Amino acid sequence: MLEVRGLNAWYGKSHILHGVDLDVRDGEIVSLLGRNGVGRSTTVKAIMGQVRSRGTVRFCGNDIAGLKPFEIARRGLGYVPEDRAIFAELTVRENLVLGMKGTRAGTSFTEEDAFDLFPRLEERADTAAGVLSGGEQQMLTLCRTLMGEPRLVMIDEPTEGLAPKIVELVAGFLDAVRKRGIPILLVEQKLDIALDISERVYVLGHGKVVFEGSPADLRANEAVRREWLEV
Repeated sequence: MLEVRGLNAWYGKSHILHGVDLDVRDGEIVSLLGRNGVGRSTTVKAIMGQVRSRGTVRFCGNDIAGLKPFEIARRGLGYVPEDRAIFAELTVRENLVLGMKGTRAGTSFTEEDAFDLFPRLEERADTAAGVLSGGEQQMLTLCRTLMGEPRLVMIDEPTEGLAPKIVELVAGFLDAVRKRGIPILLVEQKLDIALDISERVYVLGHGKVVFEGSPADLRANEAVRREWLEV
């Protein structure tokens, strides 16, 4: 569904990615792992057209490299950024509505689905999003992305800075998305979560893929974990 080949990316003159190759197939959760600063977030931003890049990016069989972010989103590639990007002055409900494709009813993921997954959002439905806690804002941006009926979702550090109880809720959300048949490319710092929910993992180091395999493969590879993941 998502095929990336030879992806290079830059911030100004800084060359961050050096030929990243990765794939996400139907129904998979694929995690992108590595220490801070190795290019994990840059990878998803480059796929989404948010940073200067070069390489091949194919989504659902079509080349999307060079398209603007809104054009890529309209093709069904959802993106949950690390900074959440909620509309602070709008209510929770209004943020969810803005995530919809057009105004048609009968979407596959609805406001009611969001409230079922995260009852706290229903309690805060008419509250300005800017006064929500960090965990509530993360719930909101995750659900807002699904309101757009994406065919695949890229999620950047969804558990960063959250309390353990909220982390459990987010992990439950990821599993619920998988059960809907929506594949996920997940950037995640918490190794245990990534290995528990993923079908495959990639490890980045110095802007390149240094490991690709199953969670079991990574658990068994102490050398890779020690060199590229552990502090």
